[in-house]
Amino acid sequence: MIFSARNMVFSFRLLAALSLLQVLIFASLLGAEKTDSQFLLFPNATSGERHSPEYCAMYDICGERSDGKVLNCPYGTPAVKPDEFLSAKIQSLCPMISGNVCCTEAQFDTLRAQVQQAIPFLVGCPACLRNFLNLFCELSCSPNQSLFINVTSIAKGNCSSTVDGIDFYVSDAFGEGLYNSCKDVKFGTMNTRAIQFIGAGARNFKEWFAFIGQQADLGMPGSPYAINFKSRPESSGMELMNVSIYSCGDTSLGCSCGDCPSSPVCSDYEPPSPQQKDACSISLGSVKVKCIEFSLAILYIVLVSAFFGWGLFHRTRERRRIPASNMKPLLNFEDEKLTTLKVHEMVPQETNVQLSAVQGYMSSFYRQYGTWVAKNPSLVLCMSLAVVLILCLGLIRFKVETRPEKLWVGPGSRAAEEKNFFDSHLAPFYRIEQLILATMPDIKSGKSSSIVSDDNIQLLFEIQKKVDGLRANYSGSVVSLTDICLKPMGQDCATQSVLQYFKMDPENYYGYGGVQHVEYCFQHYTTADTCMSAFKAPLDPSTALGGFSGNNYTEASAFIVTYPVNNAIGGAGNENGKAVAWEKAFVQLVKDELLSMVQSRNLTLSFSSESSIEEELKRESTADVITISISYLVMFAYISITLGDVSRLSSFYVSSKVLLGLSGVIVVMLSVLGSVGFFSAIGVKSTLIIMEVIPFLVLAVGVDNMCILVHAVKRQSLDLPLEGRISNALVEVGPSITLASLSEVLAFAVGSFIPMPACRVFSMFAALAVLLDFLLQVTAFVALIVFDFMRAEDNRIDCFPCIKIPSSSVESDEGINQRKPGGLLAWYMQEVHAPILGIWGVKIFVIAAFFAFTLASIALCTRIEPGLEQQIVLPRDSYLQGYFNNVSEYLRIGPPLYFVVKDYNYSSDSRHTNQLCSINQCDSNSLLNEISRASLVPESSYIAKPAASWLDDFLVWMSPEAFGCCRKFVNGSYCPPDDQPPCCSPDEGYCDLGGVCKDCTTCFRHSDLNSGRPSTEQFREKLPWFLNALPSADCAKGGHGAYTSSVDLNGYESSVIQASEFRTYHTPLNKQVDYVNSMRAAREFSSRVSDALKIQIFPYSVFYMFFEQYLDIWRTALINIAIALGAVFIVCLVITSSVWSSAIILLVLAMIIVDLMGVMACLDIQLNAVSVVNLIMSIGIAVEFCVHISHAFSVSQGDRNQRAKLALGTMGASVFSGITLTKLVGVIVLCFSKSEIFVVYYFQMYLALVLIGFLHGLVFLPVILSMIGPPSMHVPIKQQEDEPSSSALLG
Repeated sequence: MIFSARNMVFSFRLLAALSLLQVLIFASLLGAEKTDSQFLLFPNATSGERHSPEYCAMYDICGERSDGKVLNCPYGTPAVKPDEFLSAKIQSLCPMISGNVCCTEAQFDTLRAQVQQAIPFLVGCPACLRNFLNLFCELSCSPNQSLFINVTSIAKGNCSSTVDGIDFYVSDAFGEGLYNSCKDVKFGTMNTRAIQFIGAGARNFKEWFAFIGQQADLGMPGSPYAINFKSRPESSGMELMNVSIYSCGDTSLGCSCGDCPSSPVCSDYEPPSPQQKDACSISLGSVKVKCIEFSLAILYIVLVSAFFGWGLFHRTRERRRIPASNMKPLLNFEDEKLTTLKVHEMVPQETNVQLSAVQGYMSSFYRQYGTWVAKNPSLVLCMSLAVVLILCLGLIRFKVETRPEKLWVGPGSRAAEEKNFFDSHLAPFYRIEQLILATMPDIKSGKSSSIVSDDNIQLLFEIQKKVDGLRANYSGSVVSLTDICLKPMGQDCATQSVLQYFKMDPENYYGYGGVQHVEYCFQHYTTADTCMSAFKAPLDPSTALGGFSGNNYTEASAFIVTYPVNNAIGGAGNENGKAVAWEKAFVQLVKDELLSMVQSRNLTLSFSSESSIEEELKRESTADVITISISYLVMFAYISITLGDVSRLSSFYVSSKVLLGLSGVIVVMLSVLGSVGFFSAIGVKSTLIIMEVIPFLVLAVGVDNMCILVHAVKRQSLDLPLEGRISNALVEVGPSITLASLSEVLAFAVGSFIPMPACRVFSMFAALAVLLDFLLQVTAFVALIVFDFMRAEDNRIDCFPCIKIPSSSVESDEGINQRKPGGLLAWYMQEVHAPILGIWGVKIFVIAAFFAFTLASIALCTRIEPGLEQQIVLPRDSYLQGYFNNVSEYLRIGPPLYFVVKDYNYSSDSRHTNQLCSINQCDSNSLLNEISRASLVPESSYIAKPAASWLDDFLVWMSPEAFGCCRKFVNGSYCPPDDQPPCCSPDEGYCDLGGVCKDCTTCFRHSDLNSGRPSTEQFREKLPWFLNALPSADCAKGGHGAYTSSVDLNGYESSVIQASEFRTYHTPLNKQVDYVNSMRAAREFSSRVSDALKIQIFPYSVFYMFFEQYLDIWRTALINIAIALGAVFIVCLVITSSVWSSAIILLVLAMIIVDLMGVMACLDIQLNAVSVVNLIMSIGIAVEFCVHISHAFSVSQGDRNQRAKLALGTMGASVFSGITLTKLVGVIVLCFSKSEIFVVYYFQMYLALVLIGFLHGLVFLPVILSMIGPPSMHVPIKQQEDEPSSSALLG
């Protein structure tokens, strides 16, 4: 996102760009004062003499401009026969010209010196280079010059006249052929096409010729006189220049596929077609329906029809088989009076429950254990608390992990390994500090005005002055931006800002022309010297502007200022410490001063530093303390109310359960602290989500069991002693609580298989916390229940148990701890809810509706997108919220993409060189050709441009044609280009070619190379020369700056380069799914090319490490959900020994999860590690909505309808008040969280879970049980007379 700066390391192409254009035009020479003249002729010349073969229109040099550019004489003369030496020189550059010529040796030397600047751009495609040279050779030296050149204007000097304007008649065929052969030639250093430099991005040959023919002002690049290209002769005797044109597809001239996609050699390698989305669809009239949606609709119709038919058949058959007299009790069941909600009272005296071996053992254990706890509550409480407090000692080693790469990236991740390889062998990606200054959108139209104005640029200078003056303190030393910034070409920071068009100096603003100069640079940033940045590289406007369309830079509504800062490997060392200190000062400066400056001008300012996310995550740790505290208080208040009895106000202070509720909350907190303490003791760091979510989660889970336990005790007869009531209550609800808790623990533990560290650790902490909470509930909390009931029976005041009141002051009822038969909620479940669900028509409707919801959710699941928006992870009031929104809105350039090659063998015996490069003689399916081809279909490849290739530029730099690049002194040492020291002093206006470099020669002749390729020794010797060579006008291919960190030279002497990279860009990525798809496309591309070439290649971009998880997030989610469902099924099966019952629970759980995913799609909640963990944990939480009803159904007596109603009457109220409402109360509070992640992934998802779980547990499950539920566990037995209580028979 903020990667625009990195590739501005191209200081190299800078001088080349501008001088090159002027170069090309120099071949036609130049002028100053103007006087118009239709023809330039000698006094005695005739028309035939002026425009005839072997006759010149311009000959010799008659002067020079004040900027040193030479000017041609405007006098016609017959073509001259050159001497043998000059003829050979001309033939070397212009093989089409032989015999007489129209140029002197001085003219030819000027032509040669100037075209040498263009050669490095075009030498990779010999056909283009030959056509390009032919244009200027014909213009300067052709013996038939007068046939297609007409001098139309001359300038009068002090001593002589010079050419000031010409008509150049060129055939359209030549112009079209020239343009077509050059339009796709790459200039890899800047990830663009060479036409951007030598043709200002011309879209056809006419635009190119118009650019070449523009007359330039003094000191500006371009032609010093006007060249008017024409395609129709207007005078007799004139004809069109139409020398032979070479196609880039000409195999004899060997252009590569990257430079010439239309070459026949490349015809078998068509670019991949864009991916077709929604390919499978069915048209129903004017409506287009996806195949999956249509299939699910058909499936639904079939299932509902089959179910309805089965139900009708089954009901009809039962009516025929059962006499009416036997049906009456069933039909009138709702009129029967249930005198109690106790399960053991629903069982006739002549029956008992046949339990499974596991349930029998659990019932026996809970009966004995309950009695023991009731007799020894103090011992149990002390022992359980002691164990937890010992675990809490681990909090001494408590640490919080806030580093994003440690939270969201697994240690074994491929992306992390590739990042480490890239950082250690090449260079770590630099740090980014960024400002986005934007105009406010118009209220009526909603459009933003252009930001390119005098006032806004002056404001930008003021901002820059404050940033330059910013000082930070690090370990006693003062740190400024210049101390830490990236400096690819000297001492100037590579700041990406439109101020670079003024060399970052406000003194240049009006001198250069103000806004007009900026607008000029938008179009000529690659060619104009005054547009060159202070760090000596062209500045692409798309990296410094935002909010524009196409190339309409003047419409930009935002300035984007990027400060690239040096980064250290692994984030260690003094350099990163200095950078972090400066970044904190930078953020504070923006908040304290820059924001007010910008807002006073009715503009907006968003900002970010490299350390901003980490700092904001740290701040988030305290952002929701109040919210979480309120959640606990609300839960505590609800628990206190729901656990107590308020039948009479006079006994409220005795019957209330405030102290018990508070004790329950403390138990939950201790379980969380014990879990955190245990993992801290073994060295596992906590996270902010653990600190804020797990307490709420465990409280929501734990409160359910508290309510169920207390209600179960209250349901027991007061005729029994307290030990008996506690024992019976544990026997009644202990197995279902155990089943629910174990299912939750297993479901949470499954989340530890998620590769993302933050979610894996969260799942581990949550699983142990829930386990500890369950253990404390059946030990410490049961002991606390004993104490509370003893307090109430002794008429002691709640919260003040030391105060005892007289028994006469309290209601003289059967006892304050005896609840009336279920209260209003129980009455509703028994008398209203259950009978309604028992109606056959209602059952059919419920089944149809719930299956419709599930199938619709399956269809909606396909719309869930992978990803996790960065804004969601941050606090709502974070300044990064606005920054990320602006990044998506304004940035017009994608993240840099590097294709990294391992173990490149450059020896002569290896084919690796031709398998990687993309100039002539390279393989048509080479890596760089494939990248270039992929950039033609950015919609599917997400590759925006051809790659910057150090290898291509190195081979061109070494080639004899680029005679200004690779040069050596007579002693064999490196000789720089003529326009660099020591050949030329930087202070000199021009260079003396007779100076110290007069004896320099090109490194190689053609005969020194093997098919245009260097030998192993030549490659090894010259590669360091290339990487240290500064780019300049004479040789734009110098590798210093552009490729300094692109090649790992460690051990390269062995003919193997361990690592090298080829840089390009992704297309702009605005959505999370774009990042995921771009990474997937890059990996698929590199895998395909790597397999084809048998070379190790991998793609790398800075965001890959954080998005790798989403490549297989669906697979991860489905596997973990299946494992969690399987674990719950096995637990249910082991405890109940009923496949039937376990299968129904599994079905309901699966429907709850599918429906929850459907809600996610409707709420646009993305699929990521957080939501996957939530889905897995939802399985454990959803078990509570099912298992208690299912267990009550199994131990009830009667037919399925009666048992379903009894189960609802027994456990429905507890499930609603103790599970649904408790979770609902706690979840709603999270709506007010300051962190968006809590609102989206915890409030919205858990609220949906509670509502869906409630509907499935109390509506769908009773209906399905009443229709296809498992048989009852009751079997007839003879009652034992010494049986103390029928409740003893239950499990």
